[in-house]
Amino acid sequence: MARRRQIYEGKAKILYEGPEPGTLIQYFKDDATAFNAQKKGTISGKGVLNNRISEHVFTMLGNIGVPTHFIRRLNMREQLIRQVEIVPIEVVVRNVAAGSISKRLGIEEGTQLPRTIIEYYFKDDALGDPMVSDEHIACFGWASQDEMHDIADMAIRVNDFLTGLFAGINIRLVDFKLEFGRIWENDYSRVILADEISPDGCRLWDMATGEKLDKDRFRRDLGGEVEAYQEVARRLGLLPEGDDNPVLDMETHRKKRGR
Repeated sequence: MARRRQIYEGKAKILYEGPEPGTLIQYFKDDATAFNAQKKGTISGKGVLNNRISEHVFTMLGNIGVPTHFIRRLNMREQLIRQVEIVPIEVVVRNVAAGSISKRLGIEEGTQLPRTIIEYYFKDDALGDPMVSDEHIACFGWASQDEMHDIADMAIRVNDFLTGLFAGINIRLVDFKLEFGRIWENDYSRVILADEISPDGCRLWDMATGEKLDKDRFRRDLGGEVEAYQEVARRLGLLPEGDDNPVLDMETHRKKRGR
């Protein structure tokens, strides 16, 4: 597909004008950032893996009735998506204490939370994406009450599905982030799931060993980032076992499987 006009570039993806009105092309980069972009680097092949993993997860969520912006994957690094108006709230779903909640509240990392927690963060890099409450969201009009009810309901539904999906491949879903966007139909708007779901935005731990299979390997200088992402893709059945160069061979594998 011919390259189109660039609409937006973020930390991990670039958005281009789509082939039809109301669509965009989402390109997955290999760039990696952490700590509000204070740490920057590259994970070779990350964009290919995240594109494939996110496609797989969004397709499965769509199959159970969760509305998403995903239309189809175009190639190894690009997918066609619906154009949305992003709600400026990052939704974090936590099942296990890790990362910022452990630092804020002094809870030992790895502690199973008594119940799932949903947190909201205002999407503003200059402010460091501060944590906000429902009151802030309502006061400043970032989302309506009805939209927040829909967002919370979808977040719990996505969590229930992903927890089971990953448990089935011996991965513990510790926490993850979601983004949502508005689409307009006949002067009426509704919120749908947007952005991506991949090891970039999920904490995924091996159930047996506790090994981190996500971007924490980059954040904490653990090394082996691409191997961790590849392991998630393999367990999801998206890569052949024992492949020496799975990133380069992904497209060939997809064609063999008829996907």
